[in-house]
Amino acid sequence: MNSRHKHNRYSPKLGKTSGQISNMKVISDLDQATLVKRSLSAVWHPCTQMKHHESLPLIAITKGKGAWLYDEQENALLDCISSWWTNLFGHSNQRINQAITNQLEKIEHVMLAGFTHQPVVELSEKLSALTQKYLGHVFYASDGASAVEIALKMSHHYWQLQGKPQKKKFVCLENGYHGETLGALAVTDVAIFREAYGSLLQEVYTASSPDARKAMTGESAKDVAIKAAHELEKLFQKEHEHIAAIIVEPLVQCAGQMAMYSPEYLRLVKTLCECYDIHLIADEIAVGCGRTGKFFACEHAGIWPDFLTLSKGISGGYLPLSLCMTTEKIYRAFYSDQTQQGFLHSHSYTGNPLACAAALACLEIFESEKVLEKNVERSIDLADAFAWAKVDPRIEHWRQQGMILAFDIKSEVLKNQKAFPREMFSSCLNAGVLIRPIANTVYVMPPYILSTEEAMAMGSAVQRALNQALA
Repeated sequence: MNSRHKHNRYSPKLGKTSGQISNMKVISDLDQATLVKRSLSAVWHPCTQMKHHESLPLIAITKGKGAWLYDEQENALLDCISSWWTNLFGHSNQRINQAITNQLEKIEHVMLAGFTHQPVVELSEKLSALTQKYLGHVFYASDGASAVEIALKMSHHYWQLQGKPQKKKFVCLENGYHGETLGALAVTDVAIFREAYGSLLQEVYTASSPDARKAMTGESAKDVAIKAAHELEKLFQKEHEHIAAIIVEPLVQCAGQMAMYSPEYLRLVKTLCECYDIHLIADEIAVGCGRTGKFFACEHAGIWPDFLTLSKGISGGYLPLSLCMTTEKIYRAFYSDQTQQGFLHSHSYTGNPLACAAALACLEIFESEKVLEKNVERSIDLADAFAWAKVDPRIEHWRQQGMILAFDIKSEVLKNQKAFPREMFSSCLNAGVLIRPIANTVYVMPPYILSTEEAMAMGSAVQRALNQALA
């Protein structure tokens, strides 16, 4: 057996608790080893250099409950990143489970071309209502990158229908991330994701990020945002006749090391887009669904974009679901007797009833349990749990936006910057928490169900893990 099985690697504070792991079926060590071997042989795991698993073994998860994941030995891991930012209300949530079960007894899937069903209609209506009906006409897909592709294609096609085919270029932000399909990757500025595929990608304009970490002495996050918007205006002045849209991640550039910025930037960009007749695409795939403190991150700036994309948390982390919302004006541009003037884009599982049922259950939880109001207190718990990081001399750029908290490890204290993410990940497993650092950035983005005690234990565990990783 690998050495990681020779001891209980999880913190007593974060490990087994009464009732959490009762009646759990345990896979034997032999079965566990066999399962991992089979996975390495048959599965190409995402965002992974597979060779690294020679030294960092896979972990087989057998059960999830609440904010916890359990391996074959009944060791508990606190899911501090919501299983890649998707799980809002805990694993095996009874309300979402029941909603999916109820829908499963009616219809599991039907094509949405020429047909409709109650879950997709209700979900579309509820989402539109959350934007005060500024956005609606929801177009569905199954993953975030696909939703971005829809927004890009809609914008491009809209300008063709308006007799302005020259408006076909896109603007993205420095350090921004929007997915890994070719259109989404073209407007992504994280080098590791696009270096191998640059020759396949459309050329785009890249504007300065309003990342608050750029602030010089005496400058505020708002000052940085204003400067970035002024630079963007120069680009718009020069190239607006060729620009279809700008795409941004409102308030937090998540895959870009959790770069956070002032809402002032969104307000200024919205004004510029209106002035220069350019679409604004808000990619809320990671930051929507309450993650920043409001249901939509754009609400912090008091603006609505021309296109808004959602995925990840919209189904509570249960089933693949993504969507793009747009305005009545853009929808009407495609409305015609001519088939070729329609938006001829499709996905086989568009508007899947089971996924829509899960999403509806999530919206009901938001409303009935006053989640956004309670998250104010949870965000305070999060800040308190990581108060130690504010004064740790090894750390800089401590930052928080709602239920996202991050900080950077100073480069001078890292012996091997490339190895740090894996070392920190491994140390966190030993401490009983699931953390997946991005370069030298450590962040947490937990489900919206953590108790104060769990939050504080999480903060302590991450501190212990950091000490181990930097030792």
